[in-house]
Amino acid sequence: MGTEKTIHLIITRQKDAKSAPYTEEFMVPYRSNMNIISALMEIQKNPVNAKGEKTTPVIWESVCLEEVCGACSMVINGKPRQACSSLIDQLDQPIRIAPLATFPVMRDLLIDRSWMFNALKKVKAWIPIDGSHDLGPGPRMPEKTRQWAYELSKCMTCGCCLEACPNVNDKSNFIGPAPLSQVRLFNAHPTGAMHKEERLMAIMGEGGLTSCGNSQNCVEVCPKGIPLTTSIADLNRQTTIQSLKNFFG
Repeated sequence: MGTEKTIHLIITRQKDAKSAPYTEEFMVPYRSNMNIISALMEIQKNPVNAKGEKTTPVIWESVCLEEVCGACSMVINGKPRQACSSLIDQLDQPIRIAPLATFPVMRDLLIDRSWMFNALKKVKAWIPIDGSHDLGPGPRMPEKTRQWAYELSKCMTCGCCLEACPNVNDKSNFIGPAPLSQVRLFNAHPTGAMHKEERLMAIMGEGGLTSCGNSQNCVEVCPKGIPLTTSIADLNRQTTIQSLKNFFG
């Protein structure tokens, strides 16, 4: 590439779910204001590694490119983050890119986040609505509650908090910070509160709230700055009250 400025990428790759991971280096042309996604797209257009050898395009997942969908989560220079908002100019080179280790790798940087979505199902992280007909305006929330609930609603199930949490691993069935925070969010909603007890019972069981080691890594890596540990602390209070209700009938 002569004297042209380039970006040095070291990418952890994997041919399929059963293959062993390996690293491959790439040198791609630099442009101002590039992010990791645009660098990966350069490889996709011209899949040639740093040795000048033809190779397969790197596989990853992305949808919105605006840090909203959470699909492009990967480990960049040792930190779980969103590739779309990771600017090349703010990263030290060589830039090391790897898939999130918490989730099964399907190929290269593409991971399977199914178990995180299953955890959301377990805690009923939604507002139940009876039918699709016009129900009129929904119940109003106090402004103070709405403000902090909005912060929790920013969760895009990217999985970064689960990657950073030491209690989420193959030897634990801990559901992780994101599903727990969603329990607090939907318990606070006037309609969602109808299933409050059911959600609390779900996180009081195996793999729930008591599996949290309070390392606070989750808040350090959350792309949206969601107060995850505040939610966990509040849920400790809610589950304590629920335990007393259960005990005294």
